[in-house]
Amino acid sequence: MEQEHPPVWQRLDRYLSQRPVIDPSAYVAPGATLIGAVTLGARSSVWYQAVVRADINRIDIGTETNLQDGCVLHVADDYALRIGNGVNCGHRAILHACTVEDHVLVGMGACVMDGAVIGTECIIGACALVLKGTQIAPRSLVLGSPARVIRELTEREVAGIYSLAQKYVGVARRYREGGVGSKPS
Repeated sequence: MEQEHPPVWQRLDRYLSQRPVIDPSAYVAPGATLIGAVTLGARSSVWYQAVVRADINRIDIGTETNLQDGCVLHVADDYALRIGNGVNCGHRAILHACTVEDHVLVGMGACVMDGAVIGTECIIGACALVLKGTQIAPRSLVLGSPARVIRELTEREVAGIYSLAQKYVGVARRYREGGVGSKPS
């Protein structure tokens, strides 16, 4: 049975009246859009043409996470969106009302649907489709449409996730210092 919700206009009023809370050390590129009840953690970055729309529920983004060009993040009536620390969301990835734990790589063009939970230290391959409610165990390599676990990640692959997140922290810092987008703190 579906959960009862206030009318959509009441939810819109509630969430759209909130301003995004952006850590001073985070970077938001020109043309990126953050709307409503969004929190963006320390040293995280949101790149060109990314859309983070928390209009009917919350979006919480951890530290040192990067949302690359063209990412789309949205919520649902029954599900907020939570992204952990050190997450890499590749170009044009879609995260809809799901949970992505710490140190995950979501590949370019991948889509993670409502209620899905991606465990710590996973790689979701490019163009993968993670269906509604799917639970992915930690350290999994996930490929395909619909997505399925292929195997456990190697130590080298896990290290690559951490390395990529740190690379984006450094790139965002250089953009900030160069005066492109968010002002340096």
